[in-house]
Amino acid sequence: MRRAVCPGSFDPITNGHLDIIGRASKLYDVVHVAVMINQSKKGLFTVDERIELIREVTADFGNVEVESFHGLLVDFCKQREIPAIVKGLRAVSDFDYELQMAQMNNGLSGVETLFVPTNPTYSFLSSSLVKEVATWGGDVSHLLPPAVHEALVKRLGEL
Repeated sequence: MRRAVCPGSFDPITNGHLDIIGRASKLYDVVHVAVMINQSKKGLFTVDERIELIREVTADFGNVEVESFHGLLVDFCKQREIPAIVKGLRAVSDFDYELQMAQMNNGLSGVETLFVPTNPTYSFLSSSLVKEVATWGGDVSHLLPPAVHEALVKRLGEL
């Protein structure tokens, strides 16, 4: 069985993330979405909320499993016998950082990293940018799956 992981914080998951996960789901039998827990970052959504949103918006793919993980991504991969990490690249600046991570991960565990160029429609998109624009009242509905947009608007209304 061919397995891969798409890691990230997904706070919140965007159409750009969904594009990469969907494309990976066509290449692999099972795609694990690893919601990485970073204790030093305060997320807008809890990890459990992110997992639930990701499960909802990836349900149609049929081969995506979503869970959280704290620690090294290569340990996540080793525990689940996942040989590949799939990462989206938006720009050359992403490549510089991601190449270093890919080389480190391969050196630590032999796990390979596959880089998928982001759909040009989403080349500027990040969760941080979406949150910032939405906080100031900008329309980000076209950048998020509808359920995620609804959750974002609701959460920002609670702040």
